[in-house]
Amino acid sequence: MTHDPHGWTALVLAGQRPGVDPVAAHFGLESKALIPVAGEVMLVRVLMALADTPQVARIIVLAQNAPELLRHPDLAWAAAEPRITARVSGRTISGSVLAAINDPAIGLPVLVTTADNVMLTPATVTEFIAGAGASDVSVAMVERGRLEAAVGPNKRTWLTFKGGAYTGANLFALTAPAARNALTFWERVEQDRKSVLRLAAHFGPLLMAKLLRRRMTVHEALAAAGAKLGASAAPVLLSDGRMGVDVDKVEDHALAERLLAARG
Repeated sequence: MTHDPHGWTALVLAGQRPGVDPVAAHFGLESKALIPVAGEVMLVRVLMALADTPQVARIIVLAQNAPELLRHPDLAWAAAEPRITARVSGRTISGSVLAAINDPAIGLPVLVTTADNVMLTPATVTEFIAGAGASDVSVAMVERGRLEAAVGPNKRTWLTFKGGAYTGANLFALTAPAARNALTFWERVEQDRKSVLRLAAHFGPLLMAKLLRRRMTVHEALAAAGAKLGASAAPVLLSDGRMGVDVDKVEDHALAERLLAARG
């Protein structure tokens, strides 16, 4: 397969938040990225999907223990692959991504995904890149009906807008220098990421009122949020409903195994 040497850099977030990760602990492992799903280490699945995507020129694993991760026996192929490197991450996710794009050796455009994004495929990455057109920041999302048609009813963090509810798909594109503004903002609000109310409060009362009353579509909401941040932002709605599933909880792991077994 030919890869575009001037293509995208993919950053794979494979680190841990402070404290013990409950999913890693459940499987008796220190690192969540090394949990096997359907017989294959999660990080291996994600790296293989990215390595098989022609538009991805190189892949950087970001984690506190990134060099050790690539020494895992199942990752020997990745350590030997010249397009894959490891980089020690900083204190926060947004700060680590910001440091990477500020490094002249990396720069833009970058894709950002996570080691637990086990449903990722080259087809989805290609679809996402095609959809991440003119915006500084693009966010992959899955519409609720599409996810439930693919996997059945599911407990997710649903963001409800005029015209539908959506969940994130752990896939982002940063294409222009203004994307740095969004990362700087995210560094300030990261601790509120699971609370729609607290997150909305950072955007001011008018936008918050519109969001709470569901007066905006998902495209309008992201455009308005981007305007507050000083970066243009847009969603990319993915066709594969399974992309709304990652391994945040032990029950997600069981679901991911079932879906991957069905996909063969």
